[in-house]
Amino acid sequence: MSRSIPLPFSPARTARPTRRAALAAGLLLSLTACTGPGDDEAGTTAPPQDEPVGDGLTLADPWVKAAEEGMTSSFGTLRNDSGRDLVLIGVSTPASSMVELHETSSDGSGGMSMAEKEGGFPLPAGGELVLEPGGDHIMLMDLAAPLLPGDEVELTLLFEDGTEHAYTATVKDFAGAQEHYEPEDGTGSGASDGGGHEGHDHSDHGGEE
Repeated sequence: MSRSIPLPFSPARTARPTRRAALAAGLLLSLTACTGPGDDEAGTTAPPQDEPVGDGLTLADPWVKAAEEGMTSSFGTLRNDSGRDLVLIGVSTPASSMVELHETSSDGSGGMSMAEKEGGFPLPAGGELVLEPGGDHIMLMDLAAPLLPGDEVELTLLFEDGTEHAYTATVKDFAGAQEHYEPEDGTGSGASDGGGHEGHDHSDHGGEE
């Protein structure tokens, strides 16, 4: 009758799986450390966080189109969770001696034209104001210095009720399109409208081509 003979105890034989498990765990930790806190499993970067600008207002992805001189535009999505209706009537910045709020609309011939927004942009409680290339935007004219990609620009929102809220926007490269300013007489000629818009096509507004 055969008997089972126990094998001698071998520390090396029993320790090998433990070392392999430790190596595998170490590799997993290394891979996890290489993934940033804003990255998902596919390695993509999480969207930028909203920037609080005070009093229940947040601004998503504030940025300014890079420009070496002349004029450019600022964008972002402003959300109003203050619980009251607001009206954005202006913006100030040390980067520009003249800032205007502009709205963009179809010119009736397949193109886009823009004009200064009379009375400012209404921002109802719980609502959003989308400022984007090819749409409504903040226009910076007579730049004080070149705005290069990676620079940061300080801007201040001015509201009808007298409140002001400052924020910082990042300068980014962006290929803009051709838009033209609609003067008050409606001729679309690009002549001066009394606000410093002398014969230009506003290609720095960042509209999509």
